[in-house]
Amino acid sequence: MLELLDISAGYGDTPVLREVALWVPPRSVVALLGTNGAGKTTLLRVASGLLTPTTGELRLDGHDLTGKPPHVLARAGVCHVPEGRGVFPNLTVRDNILIQAAGTPVDEAIEKAVSAFPILGRKLRQPAGSLSGGQQQMLAVARAYVTDPAYVLLDEVSMGLAPVVVDEIFEFLGRLATSGCALLLVEQYVTRALELADYVYLMNRGRIDFAGEPGELDGARLMEQYLGARA
Repeated sequence: MLELLDISAGYGDTPVLREVALWVPPRSVVALLGTNGAGKTTLLRVASGLLTPTTGELRLDGHDLTGKPPHVLARAGVCHVPEGRGVFPNLTVRDNILIQAAGTPVDEAIEKAVSAFPILGRKLRQPAGSLSGGQQQMLAVARAYVTDPAYVLLDEVSMGLAPVVVDEIFEFLGRLATSGCALLLVEQYVTRALELADYVYLMNRGRIDFAGEPGELDGARLMEQYLGARA
């Protein structure tokens, strides 16, 4: 289990997270929703080792990994797909896949990435920066998949994408979840996130305001907390 226990964190003298507690059980899908600036991205950065909390603990399967660098979390099975995709634009699609898949045989890594999104198989020799925004997002998700992670943290994977591309990415995320990989999903499309999620947290101003199953979250509360307006 991935556990964030009483996490407080921020940037310099600016606090963002305030005593946040969140759990991601193995083989589950957890949605983390909230308004812009609520602290969702900061929480993912703590969970992936990119940001050390000022207080609290990050634990994975009972082991304290607080303050450990991202490569330690990655080796332990935690993979982060950041907002903005994070691909290397000047490297080919093939090299983007392989740089993430250290230790995996080349053919196996490429085959696995292409099985996730077949269109990448026709783009392997192209610079990643030449891909469309949707194809770059597919590449970012596929790179996470080839690491054979136990937990994938996804930050706004649908942002700025055409609906047909969002459909394809969420279809793959559903398959990924079914295969036994746990997902922690920050997502602007609330309905899609709730359709996929086993459990949902609502964040507001750096705190968790709600934690429960999607069916427990009524529409009025969702509108008030997520959109900042009453239904």
